Amino acid sequence: MRELPGYVLFAGIFLPVTLLLLLLIAYFMIKLSEVNEELAMAEDARSALPNHHGQWQKPRRSQNHKKPQERKGI
Repeated sequence: MRELPGYVLFAGIFLPVTLLLLLLIAYFMIKLSEVNEELAMAEDARSALPNHHGQWQKPRRSQNHKKPQERKGI
């Protein structure tokens, strides 16, 4: 047998590969939409409680808060 019949090429090679690619596309579209929803929720949380400058800043230590003194061993 030198050549494969057309139905073997179509049903055995082309169709499974095409279905696999479509399945991968659908899977990644679902994952991408989940990530977009998470990003939208994170952005909403950031804009819900902004500080007076409109941006998040790290909390600063108060000026009169001193570091504890290290005790030297006996």
